Order: sequence, then C-alpha cells, then structure tokens
Amino acid sequence: MKHVKFYLFITALFVSLSISAQETEKIDTRDIQGGMWIPSLLEGMNEQEMQQLGSKMTAKDIYDVNNSSLKDAIAHFGGGCTSEIISPNGLLLTNHHCGFGVIQSHSTLEHDYLKDGFWAMSYEEELPNESLSATFIKRIDDVTAQVFEGISDDMDEAEKMKIVNQNILKVNKDVQKEEWQDSYVRSFYKGNQYLLFVTEKFTDVRLVGAPPTSIGKFGADTDNWMWPRHTGDFSMFRVYADANNRPADYSKDNKPYKPNHYLPISLDGVEENDFTLVFGFPGRTNEYLPAIAVDQIVNVLNPAKIEVRDNALKIIDSYMRKDADIKIKYASKFASTANYWKKWIGENQGIHQTKAIDIKKAEEVEFSKIVAEKDLVGYSTLLSDFERLYKEIESVSLARDYWIEIAYRNVELLGVTFRVYQLEQAYLKGGEQAFENARLNILAVFEGTYKNYSATVDKPVFEKLVALYAEKTPAEFVPTNMKNVNYTKLANDIYATSKLTSFEGAKELLAGSSEEVMKKINNDAAYKFGKELHSVFYNQLEPKFQELNLQIEAVQKEYMTALMEVFPNKRFFPDANSTLRVNYGMAQGYNPKDGVTYTTKTYLKGVMEKYVPGDYEFDVSKKLQDLYHSKDYGQYSENGKMPINFLSTNHMTGGNSGSPMIDAHGNMIGLAFDTTWEGTMSDLYFDADIVRSISVDIRYVLFIIDKYAGAKNLIDEMTLVHPKKK
Repeated sequence: MKHVKFYLFITALFVSLSISAQETEKIDTRDIQGGMWIPSLLEGMNEQEMQQLGSKMTAKDIYDVNNSSLKDAIAHFGGGCTSEIISPNGLLLTNHHCGFGVIQSHSTLEHDYLKDGFWAMSYEEELPNESLSATFIKRIDDVTAQVFEGISDDMDEAEKMKIVNQNILKVNKDVQKEEWQDSYVRSFYKGNQYLLFVTEKFTDVRLVGAPPTSIGKFGADTDNWMWPRHTGDFSMFRVYADANNRPADYSKDNKPYKPNHYLPISLDGVEENDFTLVFGFPGRTNEYLPAIAVDQIVNVLNPAKIEVRDNALKIIDSYMRKDADIKIKYASKFASTANYWKKWIGENQGIHQTKAIDIKKAEEVEFSKIVAEKDLVGYSTLLSDFERLYKEIESVSLARDYWIEIAYRNVELLGVTFRVYQLEQAYLKGGEQAFENARLNILAVFEGTYKNYSATVDKPVFEKLVALYAEKTPAEFVPTNMKNVNYTKLANDIYATSKLTSFEGAKELLAGSSEEVMKKINNDAAYKFGKELHSVFYNQLEPKFQELNLQIEAVQKEYMTALMEVFPNKRFFPDANSTLRVNYGMAQGYNPKDGVTYTTKTYLKGVMEKYVPGDYEFDVSKKLQDLYHSKDYGQYSENGKMPINFLSTNHMTGGNSGSPMIDAHGNMIGLAFDTTWEGTMSDLYFDADIVRSISVDIRYVLFIIDKYAGAKNLIDEMTLVHPKKK
C-alpha cells in the first residue's frame, strides 16, 4: 500500500542523505539551515549537519529515552509556548509575552505587575495559577503501521480518516505508560506518518518573576517583528510536583519539581557564526503548499484578515490610551491581536521579496517534467487537481476567515453569542443533560471573558467590523439581517438592550429551565443577530469548507509523497504541528535590502536611544537608566557593554516563543521570542538569506534579575558556566 511505500521510502531517504553527508568534505552551511526536525530521529544526517555547523553534541545528548538529555528540560508552556527548566529546583523560563496573561490576571490598579514587575524572593511568595500547565515529552514512538492498519487504497478519504481516528484511539488506549502519564498521536508529512508522544503534564505552575512591561515588552507593537530589537522578553515560573516528584494539582504541600535535566547558563555569549540550536514546540508551518495555495493566502486571505484586525486595533488602542483600567483589561488581547496582524503583513512582504510563488511555480514545472519523463502516471494530475480545488474553495475560505476574525475573535459580543449558540445546539441535539453540561461550561468561560470586557470598547468595534463583514464577505454567505442595515443604529440598539453585554446579564439570561432559557436567549437582541450569522457558518460555510478541504488534504498527502520521490536529493522535514522539534543554525546578521546591514547583536545603548519619556512603548525606568549610566552590569557585560538581543538563522514559528537558544555544548545562551519581519514568510517558504530569529541574550535576563530586580535568590539556584574558557 502507498503508506507502507512512503514509510520505507523516507527511511531509505534519511539513510542515503546521512551517508552522502558523511562522504562530503564540506557542506554548504546555507543548505543545511532551516527545518524543524523530530528529536528522536536526529542520528545520521541531522547529527552530521549539526556538527558541521559547530555542535559538540551527539544526537543522544539532545534526545535519549533512557538517560538524561536536553529534551527533559523542555516543556510545552500552557499549550501555546515553549519553556525550559534552568535549575535543579524546577525554575522555568519562558517569554514575557507567553506569561503575559498570567501576569495580567494577578494585576490590579493597586498591584499592577504589568507596570511594576513582580519578583518572588521566596517559595512562599510565588503565585499559583489556575489552568496553567507545563508538559514534558518522555518518549516518542513511530506508530504509522498501527494507525494505517485496515486501510486500503480503494477507500474514499472520509472512510480512511474514520479508520485512522479509530486506530489512533486504540494506540492511545494500548500504549505502555505510567498511570500519571498521558499520550497523544500526531500526523507528519501531510498524514503519511504518525508518531505517538508520551507526556507528563504538571498543573501546579507558579509565577516567580516578571520584569515590568517597559522591559519585557519594550518597543511593544512598533518594534514587534522588527530589527534592531531591544526587548527583555522573559518571565519566570516554577513547576511543582507531589511528594513523589510526579504531576499534581496545586497544593501547599507540593514541592519544587526535580527535573531529569536542566539547562546550564552560559555567560560567554555568542559571536558571529556560532552554532545555535532551538528546542521547542513550533505551531504550524505549510512549507509544501503548491504555488496556487500560497498565492491565495498572500493575495486574498491575508489582506482580508489584516484589514479586519487593523480596524479593531485602532479602535481598541484609542480607548487603552485614555483609560488605565481598560489598558489592563485589554493588554493581553491587544497584544495577541496585533501579533498576527503584523506577522501577516510581513509574511506577504517576504513572499513577494523572495519571489516565492514564482520559485514554487518553477519547481512545479520541473516536477511535471520529471513525472512525464519517468511516466509516473499516478502523479500526473496532482497540480491540476490543486488548481481546480483551490479555485473552488477560495470564496468559502474567504468567508470563513471573515467569520473567524469578526464573529469569533474580534467582536467580543459576537463571540459570546457564539457560545450561547453552542448552548442552544447542545439542547436541540442532546436534550436536558447536554444543556446542563453546556450551561455550566459556558458560565465558567464567561466568568473569565467578562472580567476583561468593556462594552464601551466593543460597541464601536462591532459597528465597524459588522459593516466590513457585510461589505467584503462573498454575497452568498452574508446573512439577511446584515444587508441594507444602518450599522450605527444596529449597534446602538443591540448594546442598549442585550443582556449579554455584562456577566450579570448573561447569568440572568441563562438562569432557569432549559425552555425558559431558550425563550429568553431567542428574544435577546445580540443573540438574535449573532444566531443568524452562526447559522450560516455552521449550515453553509463550514460543511462546504470541510468537504473541499478534505479533498485538498488528500491531494496534498499524495503530493508530499510525490515530491520526495521526484526530488530524492532534496531535504524534507515534516511541517510544524505543535510537537517537539529541533532546529539548528548560526548566530548571524544579514542584509534585508540594498544598502542595509543588520548586525548580529544589540546593546542597552539602543534602549536609551529609543527612550521616549512617558511613552507606553518606549519609556525607560529611572533604575535602568541609572544602571546604564553607572555601567553596573556585574558579570553579565560584554566588553563593557550590556548585550540585549541577537539574531540567528534558526527556523521558528508561533509556539517557539520561549524556546531556549542553546550553544554547541548544550548550554543556554538565549531565549527565542520573535522572527524578523522579512522572515515571517518562513511558515510558507524558508529562505536562509533573510530568515532570522530574534533572541534575548541570556546575560540580559540575568542582569535584569540580579541588578535590576535584586532577586539574587534566583541567580543562586542556576548553574552559570564559561564553556568558551575551557
């Protein structure tokens, strides 16, 4: 069967590439940078390449099931970022923006940890957090054969996926693991390979330290994705375990976790062309899409999403600047919205700058030529299938993105109505018990939602974005209640009368018997409006999208196999899917455009050059200014200067935030937090000439903890080393 052939093919490919790498005297370092590799499969080609770049580590130093290795220090932080253990007492380091929501949740006008920072000087002062977790990978197994058991080529895609999902459930049920461990299965190479991950998830994770946003978010949205950068983007937590050092929910009796491995901290910094390794959980990439798909993303879908968020951000920002309470409530939401808004802009620019679509088209011409020459009949229609399917799905994808961006993400009241819509659907399909379960869940969600909600802010966002939805969404997917409407009057009426504009109103609306609740919600102005919008999504948009997307995924799966067969000497890594990956590169600047050179590092001097008194993005505290002017950098300086950020060629994406930047010896040298704007297109197309990741120099992290915060207790529990002085 095809999946068996693919599995044998990639195994043979890895062996042949390993041999060819070992037989090559000199590898072009540009050719071996990029890629998000599975840590359990590094032996051979990847190990050789890393050593060619300067690594002194073996594959087993990075991933080993039976012995301590780097993987034991890496944790999935909250399911969305990466973090790492940096002490024998469970001290966890991640980005400030990854911990931002937690820091915000502990902040009030009286104790504003976003503005002033937070530092625990003892275990007792560390702050517990509901729903925060740190998950470690204990083992990775290939389960491709088990997942594909019972599948034949004559089945349609829906039937195949049904069996795949059933087999995944069986694999998870039968896996050998400890009672306190969990497991999950993920697909790789577009569904051609499946791996099982055995995990340990710790749910007692406490806030230990965070610099003020003037350091942790210095430059804010203006500098986001940009270089030169001067941001101290870090925060600190601690993992706690039970008396047996196993995962446990919060308890005052829990003890700091004792890891199998923690990262020593290098005080030697980085120099141009030093080896760099990123270890983390990258979210999503799509490196092997056809040209027509990338063209659709860049020229149709991204511009629509950018316009929506641009309008929302301008309105929210205007209120945040006028009201301190609103600024605290919306700080995390604003940062999250702005992050991908700016990323999509940079992604579009990078795709155009590198001529990625033209390059993919040229590769497809070569692909078709080889397929014809070798008479690979099974692959001859793949590109024409893509052409047909992407043309058919374009209007559906566009309308779906508008719904997600407006009705689900950026108009908060519509997001609330979506939850209520789910409640009604639960009742209609599952009866009383389903209704009660859904109501309890929704009220729990609403408690957090309304804590950081302002109808005053949301109303103008509603007015602007609903009008945009009606104007820009393909006509067949626009509900009748959005046509020929005065959107100002609509917003005024809804926000003046709906119970869903406050938590108290929502609780009142959802109180009573199921029949009473159904009657009340269907008389609520906001819900009546949102219900029609959500009905179009569920009854028209989503079914059509899933139908077409399933067909596209089937073609993409076959195309992935075809690419590896047609281009046997090309390097292929599986797309990111929020699983643990290794990426290696070098500390290196670059030339983003003619006449412009970006050096590898920035220093504290640059913070002072950007300083704007009182500005929420570029303010600098007096204490940091005093430390700069006195040059009181302690053991963390470099030639009398305080390094802050540095560039490297590592290939990262969302989810890598908080990943450790590791040196040739396995020591931590930096904390990855961003990619340069020109390189954000690397989710779709990687180009080592312009893709650069941005990291906080670990010495700046230590300097802030020690000299700025005076939290010497945290420094004392780390292991500080000088690997270059050995």
